[in-house]
Amino acid sequence: MSTTPNASVRQAGTVEGRLSQQQLASQDHTLFKRFLSKSVLGLISLFMLIPILIVLLSWTQPVADIWSHMAEYVLPQVLKNTAILLSMVIAISGIIGTTLAWITSMYRFPGQRFFSWALMLPLAIPAYVLAFVTIGIVDFSGPLQTSLRDVGIETAIPSVRNVWGAGLVLSLAFYPYVYLLARQAFLSQGRRAIEAGQMLGLSRGQVFFKLALPQALPWIVGGLLLASMETLADFGAVSIFNVDTFTTAIYKAWFGFFSLTTAAQLAALLIGVVFIVVLFEQYWQAKRGHSMTQGSSQRFETSTPAKWGMTLLCLLVFAVAFFVPFLQLIYWTALNFRQDFDARYIDFVTNSFMIASMTTLFIAVLAIIMAWIKRQYPDKLTKLMTTLANLGYVVPGTVLAVGIFIPIAWLDNQMIASGIISKQVLSGSVIVMLLALSTRFMTVSFQPVDRQLQRLTVNQEAAAKLLSDSSYQRWRQVVLPVLSPGVLTALLMGFVEVMKEMPITLMTRRQGWDTLAVRVFEMTSEGMWGRAALPSLLIVLVGLLPVWILLRQSDKQH
Repeated sequence: MSTTPNASVRQAGTVEGRLSQQQLASQDHTLFKRFLSKSVLGLISLFMLIPILIVLLSWTQPVADIWSHMAEYVLPQVLKNTAILLSMVIAISGIIGTTLAWITSMYRFPGQRFFSWALMLPLAIPAYVLAFVTIGIVDFSGPLQTSLRDVGIETAIPSVRNVWGAGLVLSLAFYPYVYLLARQAFLSQGRRAIEAGQMLGLSRGQVFFKLALPQALPWIVGGLLLASMETLADFGAVSIFNVDTFTTAIYKAWFGFFSLTTAAQLAALLIGVVFIVVLFEQYWQAKRGHSMTQGSSQRFETSTPAKWGMTLLCLLVFAVAFFVPFLQLIYWTALNFRQDFDARYIDFVTNSFMIASMTTLFIAVLAIIMAWIKRQYPDKLTKLMTTLANLGYVVPGTVLAVGIFIPIAWLDNQMIASGIISKQVLSGSVIVMLLALSTRFMTVSFQPVDRQLQRLTVNQEAAAKLLSDSSYQRWRQVVLPVLSPGVLTALLMGFVEVMKEMPITLMTRRQGWDTLAVRVFEMTSEGMWGRAALPSLLIVLVGLLPVWILLRQSDKQH
């Protein structure tokens, strides 16, 4: 009897020891998973930051002779043109986007339901396509002036091939960013708040300027900053208008002066300008917050002349920014199809679809990994690394092309010097394009995946763990059904963005490896607008996909 208590104690101690070992093993496993996840996220972030770091480090290698030429002849014009373009885009796209958002969200007029979504369609037309179509239409030999001369009207339409024409076209191309966010803001305010202002004796104009506009200002500024970043990143449109900006200067430094270092240093200056814009965007995003209330679907009534005036305004913007250019592309394509379409187009389409598919699948996988790690470990370090990994979207394609090409070219040269290879293998390969495009459009895939994953509640995860011990089963039965719409959106939007992208493909491809966007650049460089229509039309038709996605998302919110 005396030994029984001791045996019980020893047995209890053994059980406690086993439990303690199991707990330690479980803690070690959890710590290892956490370390591994953070390491993977850190590597992805570093991979995405390498091009930016390479560009910034270029200032350690001064190129005095080229920079003296650039400082005297190039930079003053570049800075002047950049300031003019930014000022025009901010002013024109701000006025157009805000005005159209206000009337389509707050008034009832003929065509209101159609224009509420149709005014988003200009996003489907890349700025470089709208640029050459505009020049082709309004030039002296274009259909506008030719038609006027045929009916006996002699005109003196000023040339649009200058910074002012480029600014107007970029404004028409990017106003939907302002329109989309401003319309969300006006709809979220609701009619009751507007009616409260009117009860205080304010006219509708005063309600707009004193009540609605101040409340919507953070959203409007957010749209303007997006338009500004797109303006700074634009390469194709300003090239067609023959306007020197940072992006064209980078291209000329690389392919004109054959100086990657100078191109990288110009890219570093552009990064500085872009990050100033990014800081403003972050500030206004913080002010904007995330609370959106559902507004009333009722709209103001107004006089019949005012209603038709709104219809005409919406029709004018829609026609100039989308409908007329789209019809012109169809006309030019039909006119030049037999002459232009040949076996090369199989390569153009194949190359475009191949690089778009490869890039899209690659960044979609990375986006799922990043979003899942962010959900599992939502601490400050994880959020910081996630932000850094998505930084490439605010960096122009010309900058990323330089930042990726420099280390790849260095690696090629090192392997040649070591006798591993006899000529450059990586430079000019699809790998360079894939890395640069992935860095540029990482956030396009990450954002919809991350937003969709946030719909998975803690209770759903807990219930899934009770139903199955298998991680694979939980992913297949619970996580993937929730995540799949976001993944589909990421794939579609990523595919279309890569299809439209011009400078990265143009600057990093090997000779003869052309895409639809490169074909547009080559034809427009020679002033052959009609022959640039077919590849442009194909790009526009594919570009309608993300617009449709944006419209669906907007409809769900309102």
